[in-house]
Amino acid sequence: MALISIIKDFHPHNYAKLLDRAADLAPTLRHSIVAPVGGFVLKERYSPEREDIVLHKAHHLAMGKGQNLCLDFGTHIVGYLTLDLTYSGSHPDAPAYLKLKFAETIGELSENSEDYRGWVSSSWIQEEYIHVDVLPAQITLPRRYAFRYLKITMMDTSPKYKLIVRHAECRTESSADWSKVPSASSGDPQLDRIREVSLRTLANCMQEVFEDGPKRDRRLWMGDLRLQALTNYVSFRNNDLVRRCLYLFAGSRFPDGRVSACLFTRPSAEADDTWLSDYSLLFTIALDDYLRETDDEETLRDLYDVAMQQIEIALSHFGPDHLPDETFCDSAFIDWTEGLDKHACSLAVLICAIRSARRIARRKNDWSQGGWLMEQEELLKKAALAAYWDPDRKCFVSGKHAGEGSLERAEDGSLERAEDGSLRGGQISVASQVWMTLADVLAPEEARTLMEHALELGSAHSMMTPYMHHYYVMALLRTGLREQALQHIRDYWGSMIDAGADTFWEAWDPADPSASPYGGRVINSYCHAWSCTPAYILEEMGLLKHENADPVQ
Repeated sequence: MALISIIKDFHPHNYAKLLDRAADLAPTLRHSIVAPVGGFVLKERYSPEREDIVLHKAHHLAMGKGQNLCLDFGTHIVGYLTLDLTYSGSHPDAPAYLKLKFAETIGELSENSEDYRGWVSSSWIQEEYIHVDVLPAQITLPRRYAFRYLKITMMDTSPKYKLIVRHAECRTESSADWSKVPSASSGDPQLDRIREVSLRTLANCMQEVFEDGPKRDRRLWMGDLRLQALTNYVSFRNNDLVRRCLYLFAGSRFPDGRVSACLFTRPSAEADDTWLSDYSLLFTIALDDYLRETDDEETLRDLYDVAMQQIEIALSHFGPDHLPDETFCDSAFIDWTEGLDKHACSLAVLICAIRSARRIARRKNDWSQGGWLMEQEELLKKAALAAYWDPDRKCFVSGKHAGEGSLERAEDGSLERAEDGSLRGGQISVASQVWMTLADVLAPEEARTLMEHALELGSAHSMMTPYMHHYYVMALLRTGLREQALQHIRDYWGSMIDAGADTFWEAWDPADPSASPYGGRVINSYCHAWSCTPAYILEEMGLLKHENADPVQ
């Protein structure tokens, strides 16, 4: 399932003017001090069973070898930990050897990281082993952590003394300004809680850039950025941070001009050697979103050519039949769903990007480009219907087109079927129905009928991430299925809250809470950017009543 790209001697092309503009837009980071609000002791090292303690008496809890103390900071936070340590008993005659485990959810406290065998590096697991040679001591960890819970385990000490945690606090860090968020209510406690958790998810990912997750990977990813920006427009309104991220993507690219899937920002801006075909097209879509929000003429001038170039690069992977080649499809992300065929989705994402590019071209008064884009859009829509639409089952079936021999066709061009009635060589997924709906390939009534049955049609290849669930909800809204969209928000994001979420998670399957696309949930991110959009959707649906009251906190 891994999407790993390793290009030997990869050197991105940097554009100094664009990167300098991005540097000028760097945000101010805001800080606060958060102390624990509760504490408990795990009865065994990896046991979920716990014994609560009275927090103000925790400084009397003396830990010997093998004992632990768990601190609850009340909600998900991002920042730097400080511990004030002392001892009881004789003067320490050996170092205190501690393990610090930071957990975004309470279930992580009982995870043994040594059991992890996934494909994402275990170095992302939030644990520290430290020696404290002299007590009393105040220790501030240099690394930033994302957590709600902290488990302190005394790995070893001397029999002559025990360790006492006298005080703990976290200096939080975020560029989100909560004073900009309008106070609003839907009148529904569940929806209001979903909005609150959405906003905290976004805020904790707002750092020097819009990070994908403050635990992992701490990078600027294009797919996440697009969704973060939408939610930002109706909440924190830090449009300069959106602009900064767009300039960063444009300022460091593949040598041939492709926008990278993600960027490193330290020690300096540098494109990763990962190209995801759908993510590069999301640059054009995100720029269109930004321009519709801001009417920023300078950014239009600076980034216009980059946006159009992504369309041209994508089209270079399409043949005379206006269908994508394997390189383009294999390079798409779409979702973490195992075995997902991406042919239909890849084509549909391009159609959506061309629609955005047409709007951008109109802003630029580039009528020639706009006309050419309109022609390409119509050709691609016709190709999508001819290649992937099954008129009998009234849904899209994804796979290689007939010329490549995967979707099998009879001599008259009709799609051939197996005995069970399924198309030979094709796949029906929720993602294909969603993206073709968002691309407006079908007439409105046909699209509405399709989306009414999308989950049933694609039950064998369902959605795994909030990222894909966002686009599913948007497809429901695009076809007028408001009640279904709202119910899905309740069922999906609401079930995360029921499972204990303070911030929304990277991957979530209510039917399989232990699911992970990485080979172990200990590596999962439990505050992840692409899950923050319910606050945006609720605003767009007109379900929030704004009040003349203090901003959300």
